[in-house]
Amino acid sequence: MQTDFHISTPGPGLYEFTRDVALWLAGSNDGLLTLMVRHTSCSLLIQENADPDVQTDLAAFFHRLVPPSSDPSMSYLRHTLEGPDDMPAHIKASMLPVSLSVPVRGGVMQLGTWQGIYLFEHRNAPHRRAVAGHFGAD
Repeated sequence: MQTDFHISTPGPGLYEFTRDVALWLAGSNDGLLTLMVRHTSCSLLIQENADPDVQTDLAAFFHRLVPPSSDPSMSYLRHTLEGPDDMPAHIKASMLPVSLSVPVRGGVMQLGTWQGIYLFEHRNAPHRRAVAGHFGAD
């Protein structure tokens, strides 16, 4: 069973789409869910979904770790034609997962109590991101 999830992102940050995935899996059996983001400037994460400060702090940390190419510390970057956020977005995506695997039991993802599935947008401009989903039943 396969599908695409589409997530609209108005700018950098973490966008939870756990509910969309859960609805798609409802009524399925045991198996393994695989998700893969179909872009090179964003990532996928399983992360805490109870306190929104977690998402804010993660975004702030990665912005500080890999600032825009307009920052003097990033003057060595050569790929700058698509804006000062583009190459840093590729760097962040290379450091973080772009695919996830989640066990499914009785049609329910086996996530922890406070875990959610997020698309981590690294670009400043709005995007419509596609995440390919595949569910393989036992």
